[in-house]
Amino acid sequence: MTIALLTLVCMLTYAFEIVFGLAGTIMMLMVMTAFVDARVLVVYSVMPQIMVAVIGLLRSPKTVRLPFLAGMLGFAAAGAVGGLVLFRGMDPYTFRRLLAGAIVAFGLLLVLGPRRLRLGPLSRRALDLVAGASQALFGISGPIAMTRLLGSFDDKLVIRNYALAFFLSLNLLRAAGYLVQGSFQDPVPEMMAWSAIPLAASLWFANHLHQRVETAVFRRVVSWVILLGGVGMVVGLPGPG
Repeated sequence: MTIALLTLVCMLTYAFEIVFGLAGTIMMLMVMTAFVDARVLVVYSVMPQIMVAVIGLLRSPKTVRLPFLAGMLGFAAAGAVGGLVLFRGMDPYTFRRLLAGAIVAFGLLLVLGPRRLRLGPLSRRALDLVAGASQALFGISGPIAMTRLLGSFDDKLVIRNYALAFFLSLNLLRAAGYLVQGSFQDPVPEMMAWSAIPLAASLWFANHLHQRVETAVFRRVVSWVILLGGVGMVVGLPGPG
């Protein structure tokens, strides 16, 4: 019964992600942590996230340029290393508070003026670095990466596809790390085995919904998700110390 519920929830939440490029795992965790341990769900989530990216990219026009993606990933990797080194002297509460504040600020800018955010080369690279640092420290990079892409491109398909390619690369590394660490333990393999086929089928058809979403609606929804995600981080911050 739990696996059936998980499958249904993932079919809905990751359909949202394949359309808008983010938030599937966050929404899945919000619902399913009442039934399944959060650590198990985080390990399980690598499968639907990889499915979303692979299906979304396979069933879309080829808009991802590898040199551009490599630049994003290179700076994100540097940010991940730098985050672990440079922020060692900064307590995690302070960094997470600064990060949440930045996400809220970008979210407000996107919501109030969706066409005003235009990032220059330095700002783009700075966000790539912060995305990598945030991913290394907290496992969160979606709102930052999407803000960077919304400030770089106008076409919704280009934005979504770069996001999917970026997250696919991160999730393949995460999957490799889980294999090395032996994290794919019961009940994760059973959950994956039972949910894989219906989830893949739903994502295969849900990808068509992206084409039906107008660019203005796409940008508005993603902007609100970024803003609400930042607000959620602020509300969920633990006390210092």
